Amino acid sequence: MVQRYICRVCNYRFSGILILSFDTDIDVKHQVGVTGNGAKNLIVAKEEKMATGEISDAEKLLTAYLFYLKERGNKDVTIERRIRYLKELAKKGADLTVPEQVKKVLAEISWVGKSKNNTADAYTLFLKMLGKSWDKPHFQEVRRLPFVPTEDEIDALISGSGWKTAIFLQLMKETAMRPGEASSLRWDDVDFVSNTVRVTPEKGSNPRIFRMSEKLTRMLLNIKEKNNVRDKNRVFAKQLRHIRRQFEHVRKKQAFKLQNNRLLKVKLKTFRTWKATTLYHKTKDPWYVMEFLGHRDLQHTRKYVVLEAAIYNSGADNFVSKVAKTVDETRELIELGFDYVHEIEGIHLYRRRK
Repeated sequence: MVQRYICRVCNYRFSGILILSFDTDIDVKHQVGVTGNGAKNLIVAKEEKMATGEISDAEKLLTAYLFYLKERGNKDVTIERRIRYLKELAKKGADLTVPEQVKKVLAEISWVGKSKNNTADAYTLFLKMLGKSWDKPHFQEVRRLPFVPTEDEIDALISGSGWKTAIFLQLMKETAMRPGEASSLRWDDVDFVSNTVRVTPEKGSNPRIFRMSEKLTRMLLNIKEKNNVRDKNRVFAKQLRHIRRQFEHVRKKQAFKLQNNRLLKVKLKTFRTWKATTLYHKTKDPWYVMEFLGHRDLQHTRKYVVLEAAIYNSGADNFVSKVAKTVDETRELIELGFDYVHEIEGIHLYRRRK
């Protein structure tokens, strides 16, 4: 006999509850089948509390909000982050049904402006679910340039990781994928014949395709042979938050082992920053970097130009120079990646960065 329950938030009847505690990080990967009007996939909080009615008003509201975000089609990581923001407001004593209280608590929290604005956006959707609105505050964001490690530091983190995490990091190093893009990679996106990998983009960016190095190809073939994944089309079985937690452990271990505290500044998204900065240093072409990253606007690529100028001191760069006297020589140099510089006495000068 199957035990059935009634959700006190939405009144749906269901079985096979997933225990989802609001006292810990929310895992929104798994879904349970729901029977009743308009059968839906829902995620249910705390089996025991839902069955006995021992659940606070705040938890009821957050559970309903979780359902609301799922129905909107938000991704799991987005839902987790928005729920976490509202949980913090509730812990600080804010009544989530009273916008003025939330505004006061939000103003007093010692967060950076970006976190406060993200929290305000999450609360705006929460009020929309309740059929309410508010005068959303805006907090001044402090924009900072990200930390850029050296390639040796990147490689130290890769070599110090377990074999699955190392593949994940090597993938981001070569392709500048966002962590979420890399974690959702599927075998359908990997072509071992042409040695290419396709990226399903996040944040409204453009899709991309990259050639893989021989090293990355061998690593992916290794994980395909040995990895035991429930969804056979997934490359990485773990959720992003679990991969991030494992990476933070490796980062701490390597920083102590190598006595290099700079490694503690490296985040998963730092791999994308490093790749973009070094790529601009090699090409000096912001449009190429923009296409490589999948950006739709060159403005988003500007920070890598600033980082490159500061880190590599572009004025000290060395070049290889060539001369061309004929059309064939000119065409050959262009195909080799040389850029035209100047003409002296009918001779064309070209250069290429070493």
